[in-house]
Amino acid sequence: MKWFTAFILVFASTMAHADGGRLSVPANPQWKTECGSCHIAYPPQLLTGENWQRLMGGLDKHFGANAALDAKENKEILEFLQHYAGSGDKRSAASLRISDTPWFTREHRKVSNKIWTEVKSRSNCTACHVNAERGDWSERGIRMPGGQRWDDDD
Repeated sequence: MKWFTAFILVFASTMAHADGGRLSVPANPQWKTECGSCHIAYPPQLLTGENWQRLMGGLDKHFGANAALDAKENKEILEFLQHYAGSGDKRSAASLRISDTPWFTREHRKVSNKIWTEVKSRSNCTACHVNAERGDWSERGIRMPGGQRWDDDD
């Protein structure tokens, strides 16, 4: 019983830590190649499985572009995204835009309109998350335009 209790405590603390802005991105070369060919390959945890299903089902009209994949590639990437997807309302957006999720809004609440204008788009994650391409989304890796460091004093 002690072993089980210890396991639950470690698991719960890991999940709490993972939700604190440090997203681990599982390796999946096909997802990285296909999704990362036009934009950063967004971590699956940023949307729910239902959102990923809707998004992958409409790749022929992917935010104004045709990003359609063949059926096999689409199925494999969708299975990966759904396996590692986030859950709950905070990771869901009717628009399917990660930047419209309650989680994103909360995490970026201190970013000024001036900064958003400088980075051009809320989907331009690498403008501030300089190590995101390597899967490091931690706050210590954030560099705001102009060389400022992110200072989250919460």
